[in-house]
Amino acid sequence: MSRITTIAIITLLLSSCGGNKKKHIETDGKFPLGQVELQALSGSACVAPSYIAKEKGFFEREGIDVTLVGGDFETNKVGLATGRFLVANGDFGYFPAAYNGLDIKLIAGLHQGCIQVLAPPGSDIKTAKDLAGKRIGVDEIGGSPMAVTAVLLANNGIDPQKDVEWIPFPRDVLPTIADNSKEVDAVALWDPWGPLAVKRGYTVLCDINTHPLFAGKYCCFIYASGKQLKENPEQIKAILRAFQKASEWIAENPEETAKIVIEKDYVANSDTALITQLLISYKYHSKHDHTNKVQVRNDALYFSQELKKTGFLPADIDPETFVNDFYFDVLADEPENQHGISKQVHK
Repeated sequence: MSRITTIAIITLLLSSCGGNKKKHIETDGKFPLGQVELQALSGSACVAPSYIAKEKGFFEREGIDVTLVGGDFETNKVGLATGRFLVANGDFGYFPAAYNGLDIKLIAGLHQGCIQVLAPPGSDIKTAKDLAGKRIGVDEIGGSPMAVTAVLLANNGIDPQKDVEWIPFPRDVLPTIADNSKEVDAVALWDPWGPLAVKRGYTVLCDINTHPLFAGKYCCFIYASGKQLKENPEQIKAILRAFQKASEWIAENPEETAKIVIEKDYVANSDTALITQLLISYKYHSKHDHTNKVQVRNDALYFSQELKKTGFLPADIDPETFVNDFYFDVLADEPENQHGISKQVHK
């Protein structure tokens, strides 16, 4: 597989959206910070903070009117590049895009593991090493499940750019594509589709919640548009505060969270016990303080080093320098509050 780059697309997008022209955000008395869109309608349980921030009124209390919309990894990147989306939720699959010129900043960590790499029932693939020369189904080329699988492969002596074939499928097709067909040999799935496949007899090659390469580390981060950080930083701060409050609420109320996201059809499953267990496994923070900021930088550094092994970041990159430039403490100037967010200036 050839190296995936984005810089030409980004340049075109930025030139077509008017460069540094300031985006107009309409405001009113109820929502002094205006109306914005967030891409969150994916059907995955791991986007629960967006759902809960919306349903429990955390966005509204921050003075911002948020509309949740659907999309994928590519539309999220385009939205960040143009400034349509102020923030996005995603994993370290965004790191190569940032290195290649996408104007984004890493502003926070969100939660731990939500992706599994699986082999279908009856397969002779029993471990990650058996994936050499195989066809792997993913939801998007360059997306989060692909990034996770690439790190897994690189650490098992397999070149993810030469030694496997990546085959993308629509997200509604991918969970069952390997059930009765020969189109792929393995799949990388988001929750809840991964655990549901395991119930159907799939073999777990990697669960990033427990695998040594990923366990205890953020799998999902929050990114901000560099353009919007310059033009509308207060909106981004408000969204991040709402995410943090929602995460804290989820940590204290996982079962109620599961009931809400199921009732509102945010997730592609109606098993309350399963969704509750997944939410607990993500280890949402019960408070946010400086330790979370230290962890996000440490985890970003770790995954930058891992992505060097995959070839998705160049061999000559200095991960420390990259992360120092990439991470931005958007709440650095805010004093400690009831949510434990302390004043820590990164730069």
